[in-house]
Amino acid sequence: MRVGLIDAVEGVGEEAWRPLEAPDFPFFDYEFLDALERSGSVGRGSGWSPVHLVCEQDGRLVGAMPLYLKTDSYGEYVFDWEWAHAYHQNGMAYYPKLVAAVPFTPATGPKVLVGPGADREAVTRVLLDAAKEVGEENRASSTHALFVPEGDLGVFEERGFAVRHSLQFHWRNRGHDSFDDYLGALTSKRRRQISRERRQLDEDLTIERLTGDALRPEHADMMYRFYMSTADRKWGSPYLNRQFFGEVFRTMKDRLLFVLARDGRGRPVAGTINFYKDGALFGRHWGAVEERRNLHFELCYYQTIEFAIGRGIKLFEAGAQGEHKLARGFLPTLTYSAHDLRHPAFRRAIGRFVQEEKEYLDHAVEEYSRHDPYRG
Repeated sequence: MRVGLIDAVEGVGEEAWRPLEAPDFPFFDYEFLDALERSGSVGRGSGWSPVHLVCEQDGRLVGAMPLYLKTDSYGEYVFDWEWAHAYHQNGMAYYPKLVAAVPFTPATGPKVLVGPGADREAVTRVLLDAAKEVGEENRASSTHALFVPEGDLGVFEERGFAVRHSLQFHWRNRGHDSFDDYLGALTSKRRRQISRERRQLDEDLTIERLTGDALRPEHADMMYRFYMSTADRKWGSPYLNRQFFGEVFRTMKDRLLFVLARDGRGRPVAGTINFYKDGALFGRHWGAVEERRNLHFELCYYQTIEFAIGRGIKLFEAGAQGEHKLARGFLPTLTYSAHDLRHPAFRRAIGRFVQEEKEYLDHAVEEYSRHDPYRG
């Protein structure tokens, strides 16, 4: 096997990349990575420099590991700013670091992609060995794999990575045939709450769920405007640009759900963009140009749950954090990341920290379980 390094998926091309794509996970699909790269949302000046590893055997691409050399910790959703501060306090540089993740996307999915018929164990081993070399060549302080599937943690643990736990709230389809079925599975308190929130929506609003050929370039413009309204309020410096939205609305129509609210005069008021593939749906960005009561809940949760039920989708990840999701049927779910810090003292310190954090999260999940929104 031969491992090479590319700074854009265009370097191998769509036809070669396609067999590597994972089911139930659209964010390492060629079109998504290409949109990030073509738009400049990653690359020079973004803090995310692609150093993707690709593995070839007998002239065929058999594996890949999307990797980024990071000069900050923005857009990761697994927070290590305190780790960077501790390095600085001790006169050491925490950046650059090497990160295996989807930029700006807190979604669980494979970090090593393996093509059909390839030796998964051998490809994974070769790519992880190559990642270590990339880190050493770039004098990276550490290597991180974010939002790793639980079943994939073993290969990182074998290499000495510390496994960190985080908490999200995920919705799972319990065999519902309709939104009413979903409501019926909830406790009466939660069922009444959701019904009330939907009744309280302004009567002049019209809501559309758009996907496939119903998506047009103007919808990308609308979503970008909504996204910027949220960026201006929350963090001031948006990660994604107009070109990115234009690209994914054009190339990922079959995996993109745009939920749009218009007022009585037909003007766009709010929207949310979601990606789906096979049995999984991922809520990504929301924004509104007007404040409307309960509109966030309607677009980001209830409309998307209805869509998931209608499509037979089993899992809906609505993004990071959000304790308020519990009351709407999203249950606490542990997510996992793996961290390899090269400095021995910091490796030990981080190991102790993540163990204490795990114990805290175990207690948190236990406490949340006492507020289960579903009927027993």
